[in-house]
Amino acid sequence: MIVGVIPARYAATRLPGKPLIDLCGQTMIERVWRGAHACSALDRVIIATDDERIMREAERIGAEAMMTDPDLPSGTDRCYAVVRMLESAPDIVINIQGDEPLLQPQVLSDLAAVLQSGSADVATPVSRIDTSADLIDPNTVKVAVSPAMRAVYFSRSPIPHVRGASVDQWLERATFWKHIGIYAYRASALERHVMLAPTEIERLESLEQLRLLSDGARFDCVETTARFISVDAPQDADAVRRYLERG
Repeated sequence: MIVGVIPARYAATRLPGKPLIDLCGQTMIERVWRGAHACSALDRVIIATDDERIMREAERIGAEAMMTDPDLPSGTDRCYAVVRMLESAPDIVINIQGDEPLLQPQVLSDLAAVLQSGSADVATPVSRIDTSADLIDPNTVKVAVSPAMRAVYFSRSPIPHVRGASVDQWLERATFWKHIGIYAYRASALERHVMLAPTEIERLESLEQLRLLSDGARFDCVETTARFISVDAPQDADAVRRYLERG
């Protein structure tokens, strides 16, 4: 069984209540849920929340939702809490970020297929970076990959470093990858993640995926050309609205 879990926390620091903001006639959580629900590879899609207002919105749109402890430290922990409440253990759990309103179902299908056909612990999407602004933006997470597209390291800094060239020349010299924060876990890898203690590099980078990577887990990166606009602040929501209005 493959289960998609959408962590949706109400009290976001930079944009409180963001799962319920309006994006051209639909709330953000509705847009994320509809994108996931349209994926035929998923047997269930569950919204994992900590707030009754989001539970009511899930009921309004016909989505399955579960209440989780508001004190859980991350969306990954919220996913694991949902898994522990299920009557049957899933084989694969996809952590679908609740702030990705442009989610395309094919991305989820591609991640699930990687785990079904290979031996990775985690599959996660990446896209090519094509602007210097994204390359140097610490909010754009970068990933260095092996020739087989396995993650070597995730960072908020531009990686790899291109020695002997100015940063504005780097895109001409190498391929850089943007990490998109959606994760397809084998159920055992998800449990392993939440049982591990945070690492120093995870705290320094503020990137929780480094915890499992540092423990030797295999992350397979899956290239996508799908458009993503993560909503972390009001200006991101405005960018999504402009994109939707353009059709």
